Amino acid sequence: MIDTRLLDILACPLCKGALQWHKQQSVLVCRFDRLAFPVRDDIPVMLEGEARALAVDDPLLAR
Repeated sequence: MIDTRLLDILACPLCKGALQWHKQQSVLVCRFDRLAFPVRDDIPVMLEGEARALAVDDPLLAR
């Protein structure tokens, strides 16, 4: 489980925008850049090379 204080300060490393936590998929999503950053062992991996590109219609991008 990621600490909520950590979620409050984390930002997308590319656009510096807000991230959405998706607990079931264990990813942090940047809706602007359409990237899903993995969370491994409760540690966010905020590297562009590790992020998964999301399709425009990906359910993770829904509000």
